[in-house]
Amino acid sequence: MLDATLRGQLKAYLENVAQPVELVASLDDGAKSAEMLELLEEIASLSDKVSLVRGGDDARKPSFAITRPGTDISVRFAGLPMGHEFTSLVLTLLWVGGHPPKVEPEVIEQVRALEGEFRFETYFSLSCQNCPDVVQALNLMSVLNPRIHHVAIDGALFQAEVEQRQIMAVPTVLLNGQPFAQGRMTLEQILGMIDTGAATRDAEKLKAKDAFDVLVIGGGPAGAASAIYAARKGIRTGVVAERFGGQVLDTMAIENFISIPHTEGPKLAAGLEQHVKDYEVDVMDLQKAARLIPAAIPGGLIEIQLENGASLKSRTVILATGARWRQMNVPGEDQYRNKGVAYCPHCDGPLYKGKRVAVIGGGNSGVEAAIDLAGVVAHVTLIEFDSQLRADAVLQRKLASLPNVRIVTSALTTEVHGDGAKVTALSYKDRDSDTLHQVELEGVFVQIGLVPNTEWLKDSVALTPRGEIEVDYRGQTSVPGVFAAGDATTTPYKQIVIAMGEGAKAALSAFDHLIRQPVAETQAAA
Repeated sequence: MLDATLRGQLKAYLENVAQPVELVASLDDGAKSAEMLELLEEIASLSDKVSLVRGGDDARKPSFAITRPGTDISVRFAGLPMGHEFTSLVLTLLWVGGHPPKVEPEVIEQVRALEGEFRFETYFSLSCQNCPDVVQALNLMSVLNPRIHHVAIDGALFQAEVEQRQIMAVPTVLLNGQPFAQGRMTLEQILGMIDTGAATRDAEKLKAKDAFDVLVIGGGPAGAASAIYAARKGIRTGVVAERFGGQVLDTMAIENFISIPHTEGPKLAAGLEQHVKDYEVDVMDLQKAARLIPAAIPGGLIEIQLENGASLKSRTVILATGARWRQMNVPGEDQYRNKGVAYCPHCDGPLYKGKRVAVIGGGNSGVEAAIDLAGVVAHVTLIEFDSQLRADAVLQRKLASLPNVRIVTSALTTEVHGDGAKVTALSYKDRDSDTLHQVELEGVFVQIGLVPNTEWLKDSVALTPRGEIEVDYRGQTSVPGVFAAGDATTTPYKQIVIAMGEGAKAALSAFDHLIRQPVAETQAAA
């Protein structure tokens, strides 16, 4: 099951196990159970502190629990946690075995202090890069607090269960049998959802912070670069991020980041966060900006109001709020979001195995999505508004070679249809003949570009009709002391490497702005 490299790495990790660990397997006579048994036997053979127990009686088969004998600690995987989830398996073995997690002590205490019974179920797919964060967070919570229980379920393996519960996107989390959340979440985000007093406590802490020299809004590539360049100047730097990593977290393969031939979004995002934390940067994650109030006097303090009611002040601000997937804005899209309407083919594609789907968009993202999905689903209809596809020629040739793909150009999507619970069809208009067509299908993957996260700035800084922040060649906005960088700005070509460069430039511009402020004005502002 494991190649020599993985065996060697896992054996080295398991040397950190301090407490006995039991793998309790619930198996049947199927091929997947045989694979699971082979995997568990290999794991047990790599450490004298890990043992395998057969004969588990869990209803989900194949599945296995990772337990610490003599305690209530137990974490269950239903399916084989390979692919992106192999790291989740390794970390869970270490945590159950007594190895301390790399989590802030106050977060650990917050988990342990939670009262009540929490029974979580997470549906994942092995190709989903968003799922491990959720699986690992809930696994750790169940190790830290005996009142928290978690089972991670491979949706592709337990398809009947997925159909019965109408799971159409991953990760999907249920709490005590009821829908809880969907999409990527960190441990801190989950805590914020179940610990009702967390937001108030966070707001009070933020209100007490002193003014910054540079306050970066956004934790994507532009925001990370801004923070690093500012901190290296030795000035007081802060970062407010709704989720550190931004849209990079939702990117599967990155092959155009110069000097790194291939990486994945979550890996790059983790590297960005670690690099920022190597400096004296105050990172305020899981916080959303709500309003920007310009300085009342030249050289004065700029205020950023947050959604939780707290306010932060800074001598300069760098806006790096990034962008999000653009929606079609047609009837049925919102109603059937995560019930057949999806935006991440890598994450949700395995849930549509053997089904018919559509991809909306003929650029690189859309064509790449159609190619990936064609290897999983029964049929793909690609719908493009323009008269021809806009993707690179090499991608178009690959797409045209696939037998289960139909390409429709000059088409306007007009409606997503469903039966109240899930998507059943999609309508589009032929722009040449004005005739309407309907395609019966089970899934719609939207890949039509990005929209900047700037709605909260519309009364503060100059925006284009598309909502992009207007910046000059230095990254300066229409408001003195406020700079911007990345996908939220008018800078063309929305690429990671460009966002990083623009973030560095904005930080250098902010520093230059600071050192040119008259001393008298700066002291008065403070």
